[in-house]
Amino acid sequence: MSDFPEAIDVDYADGEGEDPSDYPSLQHKIEKAIEVTRRGLEQYDNPAVMWTGGKDSTLTLYFINEVAEQFGYDKPTAVFIDHFQHFEEITDFVEHWADEWDIDLVYARNDDVGAYVDEHGLEPGDDVPVSALSEHNQRHVREILEYEEETFPFLLDTYVGNHLLKTVALNDALEEYDIDGVISGVRWDEQEARADETFFSPRHDPDIYPPHDRIQPILQFDERDVWDAFWQVVVPETVEGFPEEGYVPESADDLPEGVEQSDVPISPKYFAGFRSLGSEVSTEKTTEEPAWLQDLENTTERAGRAQDKEDLMERLRDLGYM
Repeated sequence: MSDFPEAIDVDYADGEGEDPSDYPSLQHKIEKAIEVTRRGLEQYDNPAVMWTGGKDSTLTLYFINEVAEQFGYDKPTAVFIDHFQHFEEITDFVEHWADEWDIDLVYARNDDVGAYVDEHGLEPGDDVPVSALSEHNQRHVREILEYEEETFPFLLDTYVGNHLLKTVALNDALEEYDIDGVISGVRWDEQEARADETFFSPRHDPDIYPPHDRIQPILQFDERDVWDAFWQVVVPETVEGFPEEGYVPESADDLPEGVEQSDVPISPKYFAGFRSLGSEVSTEKTTEEPAWLQDLENTTERAGRAQDKEDLMERLRDLGYM
């Protein structure tokens, strides 16, 4: 839209200075999520939801489905950033539920890096020469990241790897599909660099990314709230035969009679004990307990993720990372 962002009527200060405690019950949090989602679908010409297959983006997609159905909006396209290092179960999960929920799913990839990796048979951690990249990617590495080494490791959870495989792929998709509103499932409590986000967050600098806004309906949820929402609302309302009053299984074998794990819109990796999902080579689990049964209040959610990226999160977000 040529007059973006002047034509958009949202409150960029909504949520400023708040944290999850400002929404004291699950119902308060859900009502806010619906309000933000509805405003996003109403205000933007071509919004899209970033869907990773993780719990947060899947919860966000649930609110989108509900709002679109209730108020008659078209469902936005779901963008899955394929960084070439996913757990196979995650891509299977996303494709299955995109079909179940009638979601238009597109893939954002940095095909330049992917083609070099394929051509040379590289594995995660192998070096990629900067000189082998396209002019577009070299500009990002040299001018935007100010990276001076001759090579970088083909790893997602590093400064260069994360930027090229996720942020550049995302920004290119925003331009290709003319997306003006990015609906994402980030939360205030998940990472320190996200604690100051607002429900509608501007990204208008054309030198860094195609101008757009971030629409963030679940900022106010903490990790426990997310799981409560799944077992009290999402699963009972979407899974046939699941108890309406909710039921919290202790394992994949503990589901109600007649309900299979594949019937439940929760990634099997969470059932297996993973608490936060990153790349296959840099995400670990510390227990066999399903994520929702773990000590969420006294341990760190992203402890199983590679810390190189976590330490650089604020800088990466300045460049357009989610």
